[in-house]
Formats: sequence, C-alpha cells, structure tokens
Amino acid sequence: MGIALLNTSIVTEDGVYSMRTVTADEAEVIVVGEDVVSYVGHPATAQVMHTLLGVDVPVSRNLYAQQPGETALVFKLNGRPEPGRELSREELEEIGFTFKVLYRIS
Repeated sequence: MGIALLNTSIVTEDGVYSMRTVTADEAEVIVVGEDVVSYVGHPATAQVMHTLLGVDVPVSRNLYAQQPGETALVFKLNGRPEPGRELSREELEEIGFTFKVLYRIS
C-alpha cells in the first residue's frame, strides 16, 4: 500500500500510532513518486488537496483500515463546519487547515 489520503484524523483500527503536523510543502514532498490512495469523501477537499499536493485526489467514500507500517496523510480543518454541510473550496481556505502524517506503528 502507498500513502492513504484522508480528510479527517481518525484512528481506524486498534494499535499504536504516531501523528505529526507537516507543512503543505512537506506534504507535497511526502507524496511525490508514491502510490496514493484517496479516501477523501468531500469534493472541495479533494480539489484543494489536488492543487496543494500535485497528485490526483479522486473523491472516494471507501472505508480505510490502517495497517501496521502504513502512512496516511491527513487534511485536517482548523474548525468544524455545520453538520451535514458541504463546504466550498473558498470556505475550506477561510476556515484554514493543516496537514498531518498519521503512521501506524503496531
């Protein structure tokens, strides 16, 4: 498995994890030349991630179960939108976001 792209920092399986914040530039370097699999379920988030990372980020509602040794790159909003609301790209940028690297150790 390559690197999973997520639009939330969620622990999907029991285990020991490490998570750290990275800049958008660092996130771009992390995905260069890697197989990436998108689990991003929101079109505007997928569009922003595509623009920032320079990789294809298709919208996918598939479930992800992170296994030991796997890395996920997380797009984490700095705020919470109204329940059930799909945000536009402009609204995502207004709220702000960070990237996180989520690594499952065991």
